[in-house]
Amino acid sequence: MEKKKIDRINFLAKKKKEEGLTENELKEQKALYEEYLEGYRRNLRSTLGNTVIERPDGTRESLSKKK
Repeated sequence: MEKKKIDRINFLAKKKKEEGLTENELKEQKALYEEYLEGYRRNLRSTLGNTVIERPDGTRESLSKKK
């Protein structure tokens, strides 16, 4: 996510605490949060997808989804 968007998220959060947000600002904040969280989740999935567990016997196993 771009630094400009992260700065806007931080600005809106600060403004919300201090004086409140307008209806349009609330919608913008929600959209920015969703975009930020999606990027965070994508990054985490990528990291976990490239993670390998090495067992004491030397075997290596990729992480898989739990059922």
